[in-house]
Amino acid sequence: MSVGLIPVPGTPNVTRRSAVFWLRYKAKAFLVLGLRKQAGLVFREILALAPNDVLAINSLGYEALQNGRMQEALEFFEKLVQVNPQNSNAHFNLAFVLEALGRSEDAERAFRTALRMDEKLDRAWYGLGLALVRQRRFEEALEAFKRNTQLQSMSPYAWYQMARVHMEMNQPDEALAVMRHLNGFEPKVAAQLERETGLKLNAPM
Repeated sequence: MSVGLIPVPGTPNVTRRSAVFWLRYKAKAFLVLGLRKQAGLVFREILALAPNDVLAINSLGYEALQNGRMQEALEFFEKLVQVNPQNSNAHFNLAFVLEALGRSEDAERAFRTALRMDEKLDRAWYGLGLALVRQRRFEEALEAFKRNTQLQSMSPYAWYQMARVHMEMNQPDEALAVMRHLNGFEPKVAAQLERETGLKLNAPM
């Protein structure tokens, strides 16, 4: 008999696999109803039966992350990478938590792993840029943010970071050029950069 068909103790007519199936259904129903705490308890039941269940590991990692339990989130996402090593999103989730914990070099490695698997993972380029900024590797950070803007041209976040990096590099003209571009579709973010940098969008070119 395979491991997936070991009967659950106390329920001789229910196999482990079918028990996990119905627990997943129950957990998803709780999520649809907005009952995240109850869903989390069910996902933990799933892990007791199937320790490598990707859905349960990922869901519990997100739940820990959303509630600020960063070390617990890290442990879940480290396990997710172990059981699902070919999934770029698993490496991205791990990198995101590592970056939030200030472990920028580890985050950089995880972001790069995700990008080797999927070079169009735009949020990983953005995360990589942030990790590189923390390490003051500004030229590399600019390249990462540029890759993000190539994939998400109307998202203001990488443009904002690019302007900030140019200021860190003492390149106000380049920063102002980014701000003027950003002003064309996100004027509030451009105005925020005006306040933060002291540069003026209406300054003579």
